Amino acid sequence: MKSNNYYSKTMKSVLLSAFSLLVLQSSLQAQAYQYTKPSWWFGAAAGANFNFYRGSTQQLDNNFRAPVAFHEGEGAGLYLAPLIEYHNPESIWGLGLQVAYDSRRSTYNQVITPCDCPADLSTNLSYITIEPTLRLAPFNTGFYLFGGPRIAFNREKAYTYKLGLNPNFPDQAATPELKGELSNVNKTLLSLQIGAGFDIPLTSQDHQVQTVISPFVSFHPYIGQSPRSIETWNISTLRVGAALKFGRGTLISVPASGAAPIMNEPDAQFSVISPKNIAADRRVRETFPLRNYVFFDLGSTEVPDRYVMLRKDQVADFKEDQLEVFAPKSLSGRSRRGMIVYYNVLNILGDRMGKNPSSAITLVGSSEKGPEDGRAMAESIKRYLVSTFSIADSRISIEGRDKPKIPSEQPGSTIDLEMLRAGDRRVSIESRSPALLMEFQSGPNASLKPVEFNAMQDAPLDSYLTINVKGGNEAYSSWMLEAMDENGRVQNFGP
Repeated sequence: MKSNNYYSKTMKSVLLSAFSLLVLQSSLQAQAYQYTKPSWWFGAAAGANFNFYRGSTQQLDNNFRAPVAFHEGEGAGLYLAPLIEYHNPESIWGLGLQVAYDSRRSTYNQVITPCDCPADLSTNLSYITIEPTLRLAPFNTGFYLFGGPRIAFNREKAYTYKLGLNPNFPDQAATPELKGELSNVNKTLLSLQIGAGFDIPLTSQDHQVQTVISPFVSFHPYIGQSPRSIETWNISTLRVGAALKFGRGTLISVPASGAAPIMNEPDAQFSVISPKNIAADRRVRETFPLRNYVFFDLGSTEVPDRYVMLRKDQVADFKEDQLEVFAPKSLSGRSRRGMIVYYNVLNILGDRMGKNPSSAITLVGSSEKGPEDGRAMAESIKRYLVSTFSIADSRISIEGRDKPKIPSEQPGSTIDLEMLRAGDRRVSIESRSPALLMEFQSGPNASLKPVEFNAMQDAPLDSYLTINVKGGNEAYSSWMLEAMDENGRVQNFGP
């Protein structure tokens, strides 16, 4: 919406005269009842723990120490838990709690003992765990993240040790397996988990009891999961599983006796932010940098026509913060206003030198034809400043060069040479007078003091009429708006 006048009127009377609403789920039209999504969910979770043993262990119990240490192992164990969850459908946050049977069993990689006999070790660690979690569903979909502590109470700590035969002596009698319980096992562990899941509805909202299945994956780092108080054995676990959850919704609509079913459309909240009561033409102050170059056309030593040249009787009316007086009235954008500022560079320079009698400049003309042609270019600018702005001749020095002190075309350049050489045909305005230069700058490349420029702001943001439809994406497949002002003018938006 681009017209300030139009929206200053609509502020007084914006009528939302027609909303055409189509229900997102057309299947609901055949249903007699509608229920809310549950906030409380109850169910069970099952999965597999993929356990990774790291560190080392050798002292298996108080009576047996293996000939060599076991270092790494992998295995899988069962995870089984009842669960309870709470997450309001209108919020991204939720809570969960699972009390589980949690197996961390695995088998170590085989090692070779000093007798060249292979040795194997497997463990059957299991726990009863309490796992509270904080849930975050950031995308308004079934996807969610969760994390929280894990409190584990040891239930089983069995091990099986098997010493094999030396392959060089196959006729040896087999060594029986050694079974026992690991010593120095920590009775309680405190660790953590992070994970993600996705809720997939198995029933629609026309059922009071709704069912969801949620595949999930979680990671349990080794931090806090050292099973024993001796040695360096630790466990990391990747858990993969699914949860089946049941919730009970609240009735939204009930059909009257003998009547057709009552449809309850999903909720959406419409709100209007009307424009502020602002002036029809609001002016702003902008700051524009000002380069100290005047570029000349090839083959000419006269100031090009694109630069604004004043008559002597116009000088008294010239003001650098009102340059639109000396430019076309089309001020449609900042880039256009910036060029107006630059093309008035000689007038701005003459005005500032007139207001600062102690200031002086040097005009350095650079031409591919040689220093004399450069001096002629500089002389044409000096002549304009002296004759039009009455600047004393002694305050303006001129100099001719074949290349600028800081040229655009650098040695070895091969691209855009024609453009670079045209950029080197210029007159540079140099000065040591602070009144003329940008603050804290000096030298041959120092820009002139920037210009503060008044301009009209076109359609500021606070002139817009804004319509918000909270929940519209979920409630409707499309909607449209008809807005009418006090004079009966109508604009349509959407669908």
